[in-house]
Amino acid sequence: MALVHSLEKNGNTLFRYRGQIPVILFLLAIPAIYFTDTTCLTMNEAWFYALTGAAAAISLSGQIIRAIAIGTSNKNTSGRNTQEQVAEALNTQGIYSTVRHPLYLGNYFMWIGIVVFTFNVWFIIIVSLLFWIYYERIMFAEERFLERKFGDSYVNWSMTVPAFWPSMKNYKKGNISFSMKTIMRREYAGVTATMLGFIYVAYLREWFATGKLPTSVNYLWWTIGALLITLIFRSLKHYTKILYEEDRS
Repeated sequence: MALVHSLEKNGNTLFRYRGQIPVILFLLAIPAIYFTDTTCLTMNEAWFYALTGAAAAISLSGQIIRAIAIGTSNKNTSGRNTQEQVAEALNTQGIYSTVRHPLYLGNYFMWIGIVVFTFNVWFIIIVSLLFWIYYERIMFAEERFLERKFGDSYVNWSMTVPAFWPSMKNYKKGNISFSMKTIMRREYAGVTATMLGFIYVAYLREWFATGKLPTSVNYLWWTIGALLITLIFRSLKHYTKILYEEDRS
C-alpha cells in the first residue's frame, strides 16, 4: 500500500475513535500526577493559583475557538459526524479563513489546559506530541476527502490558509451569524468533560499527596454541577424546541 493511502486509511480509522481521547488522557494522567512533585507549589499559593488560572484559561480558549467555529457554521458542513467524513459545503470564511482545522485546534487547547493542571512539564510535552501524531493523520484523511469532493475550490483555499496555527493575513468575515443556541445544543458534553477533567486531576493530586482518599464534599458538588450541564442541555435538545434552529445542524 502506498504511503499516502496508508496515512489516509489510518486517519479515517483514528477519526472514528477520536472520541476516546479523553479516556486515554485520564489514564495517562494517573502516573503523571503520581510522579509529579508539587511540594514547591503547595508551599507557594500564589504560584499554585497562577498556574491553575493559566490552565483554566487555556482550556477556556479552546472552548471559545470551538464555539466560534461551530456557532458560525451551517448544517451542510462537517463537525459532529463520527463514523466517516461528511461535508456538503466548504467553510472558507470567518475563522476558517484563518485556520483550516479550528475544531482540532480548539480540542488541543481544551485538553492541554487540563494537562497543564497536572503541573508536569514532561506530560505536557508528551501529550502535545501524541496529539499532533494522532490528529495529523486525521487532518490528512479529512483533507484528502475534501480535495476529492470540492476539487480546485478546496485546493486554492487550502494553499492560503494554515492547517493548525491561525493567521489573520487572509481573514474574511463570514456571512453566517453567530448562534448561541448552536453552542448550547452541541457543546455541552465538551464543557462537562473539561470540568470533570479538572476535578479528576485535583482529586488524584490530593489523594497521592496525602495517601488517603479525599473526602471533601466539594468534589461531589463540583461533579454534580458538571453533570447537570449535560443533563439540562441534553434534555432541552431532545425533549423541547427551545434550542431548535431551522438552518443549523
